[in-house]
Amino acid sequence: MKITDLKCAVIGSNPIVRIVTDEGIDGYGEIEASKPYLKPHVLFYKDLLLGEDPTNVERVMLKIRRLGSFKPWGSAVSAIEMALWDIAGKAAGVPVYKLLGGKVRDRVRVYNGGVRFEMQGYSPKDYAENMRKMKEAPEGFTIIKQGIGFHSAMPHQVPDFTYGEVNTGKFHPNRGPLTERGLKHIISCVEAMKEVLGDEVGLALDCGPGFMVPDAIRLAKALEPLNVMWLEDMITGDYVPYVLADVYREVTRSTSTPIHTGEQIYLRQNFKDLIERHAVNVIGPDPCDIGGIAELKWVAEYADLHGILIAPHGVLDGLLGLAALVQVSATLPQNYIAFEYPVGRPQWWYEIVEGLPNPIVKDGFIEVWDKPGMGVNLIPEAAQKYLREEDQDFFD
Repeated sequence: MKITDLKCAVIGSNPIVRIVTDEGIDGYGEIEASKPYLKPHVLFYKDLLLGEDPTNVERVMLKIRRLGSFKPWGSAVSAIEMALWDIAGKAAGVPVYKLLGGKVRDRVRVYNGGVRFEMQGYSPKDYAENMRKMKEAPEGFTIIKQGIGFHSAMPHQVPDFTYGEVNTGKFHPNRGPLTERGLKHIISCVEAMKEVLGDEVGLALDCGPGFMVPDAIRLAKALEPLNVMWLEDMITGDYVPYVLADVYREVTRSTSTPIHTGEQIYLRQNFKDLIERHAVNVIGPDPCDIGGIAELKWVAEYADLHGILIAPHGVLDGLLGLAALVQVSATLPQNYIAFEYPVGRPQWWYEIVEGLPNPIVKDGFIEVWDKPGMGVNLIPEAAQKYLREEDQDFFD
């Protein structure tokens, strides 16, 4: 089998990778909805893939893996990797999890990152009401993540939240020391959310990036009695192109509240210090950023050797990304907590994808399906009308 073409179309906001072969088998990968600008980056790799056997996934990846980087620039490599596994599974007639070593679990726990309700404000009462809606969602989530601090509108909505200058713009531009008022506001909001959730549903907190170390320590220690699942990306994260394992380690060693990071990190080598130095308690790589699902599995196993948990990120990975997360999460060791549940946006995504169960999530879990490849495919006839003019030949 040989790769004859690499295509990329932006459907909705998600760049979709399609790898075509000379045996009529194709494979799909998806890039996060926040990165519609990455189509040219995908096509950069085309000449390196043509003529290769897609079922030799690692051989192909060795040609392109070193040419990616931290979020967002690892996404093209990651999507190509997932499309290769999709082809390999279809060619072998088995689900991808079989090629990754087989299932550890028959159903995978997810945490709520994608099912959102509009915030009416940013007071403790508003956070409590928003959490109540998520708790009542039909998916029955057992863990819910919410943005606070610099990963929310608090710097703009709470007067004198920080001593730093408050910036506007994308990609979480704010960073600086908290005022006492700002710190107390965060704590009050978390207390209000936990009052709603009790001990029935776990609360994970997406915090930054942007915290200073003293504030990170103060917040983590203040929240110890509340038993939150984790504090995510306090120091770095998202679009920060470095790790700072030594800084995270200072925070982690100061508290019993679990500290988490990793969604922006590309490749196993860049998790090495976090894991070997026990710099965090939980890692959260995204398959659409780390370099794909095999890379994520390698890092999960290495983390397990060091007593570190894993909760893969994935909020914007879309429905094809959801399928990849299900396949790899079925194979992860017992340090696995849950992966972040992505949804299809716009709603018509559910009309152009086949293979997903209905409902997808039951009581906070997804049953692992057994269809070949990722088990989920685009429906060309349904998806064609959503293609942009320049992408009309995507399914040819």
